[in-house]
Amino acid sequence: MTDSTMEATSMLPVLKKKLAFLSGGKDRRSGLILTIPLCTEQTSMEELSATLDYLLGIPSDKCKARGFTVIVDGRKSQWNIVKTVVLMLQNVIPAEVSLVCVVKPDEFWDKKVTHFCFWKEKDRLGFEVILVSANKLTRYIEPCQLTEEFGGSLLYDHMDWVNKRLVFEKFTRESTSLLDELAVINENEKSNQPDKDRPPDCNALPSFDPETVLQTGHELLSELQQRRFNGSEGGGTAWSPMDDELLAQPQVMKLLDSLREEYTKYQEVCRQRSKRSQLEEIQTKVMQVVNWLEGPGTEQLRAQWAIGDSIRASQALQQKHEEIESQHSEWFAVYVELNQQIAALLSAGDEEDLLELKALQQQLSDVCYRQASQLESRQNVLQSAHEFHGTAQDLSQQLDGLLGMLCADVAPADGAAIQQTLKHLEEKLKSVDGALQGLKEKGQVLQDQMSNQASWSYEKDTPQDNKENVDHIHGVMEDMQLRKQRCEDMVDVRRLKMLQMVQLFKCEEDASQAVEWLGELLDALLKTHLRLGDDSQETKVLLEKHKKFVDVAQSTYDYGRQLLQATVVLCQSLRCTTRSSGDTLPRLNRVWKQFSVTSEERVHRLEMASSFHVSAEKLLKESPEQAELMLDLEMCEEVVALGKSLLDRLTVPVIFPDGSEHFFGSPGDMASSAENIREKMKVVEEKRVQLEEEEPLQDEEALETDSQES
Repeated sequence: MTDSTMEATSMLPVLKKKLAFLSGGKDRRSGLILTIPLCTEQTSMEELSATLDYLLGIPSDKCKARGFTVIVDGRKSQWNIVKTVVLMLQNVIPAEVSLVCVVKPDEFWDKKVTHFCFWKEKDRLGFEVILVSANKLTRYIEPCQLTEEFGGSLLYDHMDWVNKRLVFEKFTRESTSLLDELAVINENEKSNQPDKDRPPDCNALPSFDPETVLQTGHELLSELQQRRFNGSEGGGTAWSPMDDELLAQPQVMKLLDSLREEYTKYQEVCRQRSKRSQLEEIQTKVMQVVNWLEGPGTEQLRAQWAIGDSIRASQALQQKHEEIESQHSEWFAVYVELNQQIAALLSAGDEEDLLELKALQQQLSDVCYRQASQLESRQNVLQSAHEFHGTAQDLSQQLDGLLGMLCADVAPADGAAIQQTLKHLEEKLKSVDGALQGLKEKGQVLQDQMSNQASWSYEKDTPQDNKENVDHIHGVMEDMQLRKQRCEDMVDVRRLKMLQMVQLFKCEEDASQAVEWLGELLDALLKTHLRLGDDSQETKVLLEKHKKFVDVAQSTYDYGRQLLQATVVLCQSLRCTTRSSGDTLPRLNRVWKQFSVTSEERVHRLEMASSFHVSAEKLLKESPEQAELMLDLEMCEEVVALGKSLLDRLTVPVIFPDGSEHFFGSPGDMASSAENIREKMKVVEEKRVQLEEEEPLQDEEALETDSQES
């Protein structure tokens, strides 16, 4: 099977008619046998001529040089058609035909043949023509070279031959075209190595799939070789080893070898193309990631400067930032995928691609890490802003609570309650101070992070929004500082007021204590200050002690008065109109008046006792010689009278200003004191009696003296 000027595909319907065929049989000169099986129907000479032209284009020149034996089977045709066909051979293949065997019907053309002797026309025709019956063809051709219709044993399947011929021509056509295309592609690839100089069609694909064509060629070659080895067995195939098959094998092998060679080059080209395509795709994706991150991504971040003025506002900004992060995450996912692809190419890449791949990887990593750092910086700013606003809100609530406490009226029950309130205020103030310190620290952290954001976003120029944020932070901290200072001032005032209230309670308590003390002194005066003394000296001592006792009571009273006066001043200072000295002052005055009345009574009694004892002692100490009888009698009467008055005084109760009566001590105590007075009165009475007895004697002596003098 060699190349022909015509293809079976273009005349497939004609070939299927089997107007002529090469069975593969050979004559005794090794020339090919061309069979023209004429039929009862009218044969188209044009189609027959085309078929012969096609068939004669198949054998090689060497085969043609050995000449053809043409068998014209006219058993089913008319003589004039046979004659036309034989004459046509003169025009189609005169030089290649060596013998034409016309197979005639049995005794049908005898008379007609006499009118046209082909052997006489040999010189004019250029080949020998013989008329022969089918059973006599073996005289010229071996039976094994004849097909079954001529009594031979040669097997021939025309449709199988047509199909195989189609496969061969298709393979030849496709492989030849594919070889040309692959050669052009490989050459273009070699001459256009720089990516930027490649023409637009340099990546064109071949018209046929090389794998499919190679597969077809291998199957065809396998079939041809199988026919060759099995052809002599005479049975296993429907097709004997024809000459065109033997010629086709090296042609197919040559095409396969050339095709494999070019395909191997093409695979390398494809690999290079794939590598370039992958590299270009990576470059494109890298630039997409870089352009988005440096473009819209950066603009999104640069537009986000606000920190909000409350927790809710900062939370809204955080939610907006999460949306921006979500968009960035999609591109970061592309970055991860690209980085893996680049790493794979670096591990298996060519030396010439390493620098470019590393540069791409470095550029991509720098941009992504920078953008990720900016996202993290912005997130830190928002987190710090949220903490700052949260701390500011907590501090504001603490200040409001503290201010509420300071503005509320204070009405503590006692000093302990005041101390507890003061302690609570101090704790609140300490908590506020700690919260303010925390606010300042968080504000400084927030400003530092905002400064970092400004540095990567606008380099040296700080945007106006950032300055407003800084002013807002300072404003919040200054406002909180002022509020804290106002609260501290109010706490100082409240502390002073509380201390004054403590002092007020203390004064009231001490004043009440003074009343109690004064009452105790009064009680002691009534119950224990009973003795009047056994003599004048003891009475004098008792008077001195009583004076000191009164001084103590006076000091207690004065102390109570001072305390109550202090409470009045404190109430005025505290503007505490609801509080006053209460009943303490009246109680103090009442007890003091009671004490004063009782003290005066005690002094009167001591003074009377002192006069009684002095007179009695003076009377009792005088000797009879020294005493004047009359005077002594008078003095005795006075002492007795004084004693009686004293005894009467001891029985009289002390009448308080409220009219109540009180006695010094118990009746037994008073009886004991009165007994001493009575005993001394008894002695004085005895003295008086003695003096009265002495009075007549003195009168007599006086008369005697007067009479003597006279």
